[in-house]
Amino acid sequence: MSMMVGARSTHSCEINVTPLIDVLLVLLIIFMVILPEHKWGEKTLVPQPSIESKETNPTTPIVIQLKDVGESKRPVLKINQEEVSWDELESRLTAAFKLRVDRVAFVKGDPEVDFEYVAQAVDITHHAGADRIGLMGKKD
Repeated sequence: MSMMVGARSTHSCEINVTPLIDVLLVLLIIFMVILPEHKWGEKTLVPQPSIESKETNPTTPIVIQLKDVGESKRPVLKINQEEVSWDELESRLTAAFKLRVDRVAFVKGDPEVDFEYVAQAVDITHHAGADRIGLMGKKD
């Protein structure tokens, strides 16, 4: 307990914490000096990818090509150089996206193809489960 000096000679019920803080700081410094330095990082087991995950997540991108076949005709569709009909496009893309973690597709059309068909292909790809769809242009 501490005592107050002054006109009143009453005792105060406050604890003087200054010596306690000094003791705490001394103990902290002692424990910091005593602890050995770690010269190596923590050893952990890093999970390795299994063979199954390589098969279920193919690395080849999905490219949907629209080939022009003439004016006022629907273009021919190809998914990664494999010809597909317009009716089975969504089911094929849905099956392909089930095996992938990243659901990215690219749409590439001939310059002569009407944008209406490109928009339909993008819409079907989005409904099939694609998160991101990129439009590819011709190489210069």
